[in-house]
Amino acid sequence: MAARDARSWAVRLRDVHRVYSRSGAPVPALRGIDVDVAEGEFTAIMGPSGSGKSTLLHILGLVDTDYEGSYEFCGRRVSGFSSDELAPVRNREIGFVFQAFHLLPQLSILDNAALPALYARDRTREDCFDTARARLEEMGLGDRLEHKPTELSIGQRQRAAIARSLVNRPRVLLADEPTGALDSKTAQEIMDILGELHLRGSTLILITHDREVAESAERVIHVRDGQIHDGVA
Repeated sequence: MAARDARSWAVRLRDVHRVYSRSGAPVPALRGIDVDVAEGEFTAIMGPSGSGKSTLLHILGLVDTDYEGSYEFCGRRVSGFSSDELAPVRNREIGFVFQAFHLLPQLSILDNAALPALYARDRTREDCFDTARARLEEMGLGDRLEHKPTELSIGQRQRAAIARSLVNRPRVLLADEPTGALDSKTAQEIMDILGELHLRGSTLILITHDREVAESAERVIHVRDGQIHDGVA
């Protein structure tokens, strides 16, 4: 514990509650969640369908703000931030990797990968595309830059999505079931890529229901019925 306390915290949630309304009745999704993730740590959040892990991901990604409790992101208390205050943090400091990739089908993968940098509006268009190209080349897609997502294999689409998530050099990478749509061989390739990013110093938070995938992380946090059951620092 002493070694971990000496590190900086990327994520700190305290007593986080999230309640949805269904047919006018309250439905608790999170019930007093506490989560700490250190900078540079690879953490998996694991739980069955309906456990609250997706709700937790949306809060961690600054997508869902309708919760009670405290959220500190990289030393700043972001709970209570306005939408305008959250947008640049979400765009520039958090990278997202999804099971369904969320690549725009009408654009090339180079254009897809450059989008987060273009939205940030803090560097030239040329630099945005140079960075996107470099990230795609790192993912082994240097000869596919002008291909559209439908012209790629499923594994290549996920690698393109990872490249896009890295284009703004995010402080935290959130991966939501990143291997859920992949066969076992391709899934292992994606996990190897995520493992390499971790070795380079990236902070990774992986959401999964797959125990084998979760075991690739340094630490596993188990969520059930909206509560943490073990694995919390």
